[in-house]
Amino acid sequence: MFISICAFSIMDLIVKWSDDYPVGQVLFFRGLFGMMPIFFLIPKERYLDFYKTNRSILHFKRCFAGLIAIVAIFIALRELPLATVVSITFAAPIFTTILSIFFLNEKVGFYRWMAVLVGFIGIIIISEPGYSSLNLYYIYPIIFCLGLSYVAIAIRQLSSTEPVWLIGLYFSFSIMIMSFFSLITHEWILPNLKDLFLLSMVGILGGLANLWLTQSYKFSEVSLVTPLKYLALVFGIIFGYLIWDEAPTIKTLIGAGLVIISSIIIFRREIYLKRTVSISRHE
Repeated sequence: MFISICAFSIMDLIVKWSDDYPVGQVLFFRGLFGMMPIFFLIPKERYLDFYKTNRSILHFKRCFAGLIAIVAIFIALRELPLATVVSITFAAPIFTTILSIFFLNEKVGFYRWMAVLVGFIGIIIISEPGYSSLNLYYIYPIIFCLGLSYVAIAIRQLSSTEPVWLIGLYFSFSIMIMSFFSLITHEWILPNLKDLFLLSMVGILGGLANLWLTQSYKFSEVSLVTPLKYLALVFGIIFGYLIWDEAPTIKTLIGAGLVIISSIIIFRREIYLKRTVSISRHE
């Protein structure tokens, strides 16, 4: 889990740094190089038919939601302070709880509804909505949370029959295909060798981080590894300050605290009720 969080944090740094390049071009590198680690996981007996699935429609829905989420988070990382974006993304379990009512027919009890309320208050504190200083870019991390929430639900459904590597492979491939549409509106820039290496690392780190995160939940107690994900906020504050001179405000820290408390309550209730919550970023 710790290695996964480090990989995600470094990937976020590179995405924020890459604002000279069109979002679509960065997505291309995320998709292409994100597939490379996955190919090493394909079993030998599946080399010739690794792409086959009987659940193509659900894969499409998962990829569609994931694409919305990844585009939103890439834009947010470029336009908002790093710690702010990371703080709001912790709200994904809140939206997952709400969507699970409609897609999984789950019953949400009093404690989780209270946690949802606390989480929304935290988001409001962070984003400081108001007509005088409305920043529309705060919508993007929320869109990311919504997309990621459906992704979590879709992966719950897919994982009953589909291997992890196939789910990840379809998503990375869909990212690469979608990136070509950006050529309609933006001209891609030829990167130098240093930039080529860094852009490639967006894909490699993103692919590896998701695999490491999945493995951490497979081999460790979920309740033990989950709190480590909040180290991403610490990394976001440190890197944002050192590289972009972004100091988080008191309101951001208070809001982040409420969002974290909310997601922990939701997660603990899920463990108590013996369910599994997917909170991996899957980007």
